[in-house]
Amino acid sequence: MSETTPLTNRLAGLVNRLPARVRDTVDRYLEVIDLARELKDPKVARSLAPAGLRGLILRRGKQGTPTQFPASHNAHFDWTYPADHDDMRDLYDRAKRAQWDGATYLPWQTSVDPMNPEVPILPDGYFDFSILEDAAGVRLTAQQQLAFKHSLTAWMLSQFLHGEQGALLVASQLVNPVPELDCKKYASTQVVDEARHVEVFHRYLDTKLEKLYQVNDNLYVIIDALMVDSRWDMKFLGMQIMVEGLALGAFGTMYRITKEPLLKQLLKMVIQDEARHVHYGVLALREHIVEHLSESERREREQWAFEVALLMRNRFMAYEVYEEWFEGQVTRDVWRRFVSDSPGMREFRNVMFSRLVPNLREIGLLSERIQRDYERVGLMKYFGGLAADRLTGESMLRELDAA
Repeated sequence: MSETTPLTNRLAGLVNRLPARVRDTVDRYLEVIDLARELKDPKVARSLAPAGLRGLILRRGKQGTPTQFPASHNAHFDWTYPADHDDMRDLYDRAKRAQWDGATYLPWQTSVDPMNPEVPILPDGYFDFSILEDAAGVRLTAQQQLAFKHSLTAWMLSQFLHGEQGALLVASQLVNPVPELDCKKYASTQVVDEARHVEVFHRYLDTKLEKLYQVNDNLYVIIDALMVDSRWDMKFLGMQIMVEGLALGAFGTMYRITKEPLLKQLLKMVIQDEARHVHYGVLALREHIVEHLSESERREREQWAFEVALLMRNRFMAYEVYEEWFEGQVTRDVWRRFVSDSPGMREFRNVMFSRLVPNLREIGLLSERIQRDYERVGLMKYFGGLAADRLTGESMLRELDAA
């Protein structure tokens, strides 16, 4: 499977001869078909297909109205209140000590001007604009490049915001079904964390960038699938390992490269929270997957995680920005090359997946069978990294500051 385009060479020539708007619509559906071809496990297909229909075909996240999700899961009560998970209790204590107030802790008085080249949110060289010029004859002036970086930054932070809202709702669900009492206590702190993240990302977008993009279709599919799945370990896998793990890498990349001081401080605080969230997922799932699941159940979760990794990779094609800036001028194929081959976006994806793959290895979802699939799509190179139980937010920040 090509990372830059879902179209075969045979179809690409036919599609490119269609009128621009028809071409883009056909291309979008072909991308969905290409993703669907990866769904080899029938159980995974049944799990993701309804969410895929609602997100990728019906585009429910783009309808401008609140979304209703049917949520169903068992609630696990233990009336003996055991101390049943020492590592989780330590994480809970850390979370209590690390709470912060997003309204008062961050320097909101900071003036933010995304059009000021002296304080860039994204650095020069982040995008390779020559790809657009060489492939489609689109040349942006210096001012237009600043405006484009403003749009792309707002898009990234908008997806962070939407992901945090998804994490808020899923984290609130996890308090009910997870068996261990210490896990429930920690889960309650994550609900507070996620509410704070929604608060600060929305405030930054609303008052500093003054721009908000709709939820990306691929991200919508994942949130939809997690909200309606009744299995507590699937919610953990999808949110704590997949979404939060990738977000941790994304936040770290933006923290390292931005020169805008308010955003940098905001991301610094969020990274410390997110590192605990992913650590939580590893602690909760490692023993459960190895000791309590059958081989068929483990294989289903392993395949599901791979499909979600592809969805998350495709999430960062930023088609919402393409539709605003270049639809009708540039083909989606050229846009994918621009997003995939620009130096900053390439690094963005690399760091994201460097945080995800080691966690899948640590919880037992990277067997030799599935490793071939990760190798085929270029994600196996991250296998040897440190898992979340070996990292803290502080150690991550030290690493990022030293880079």
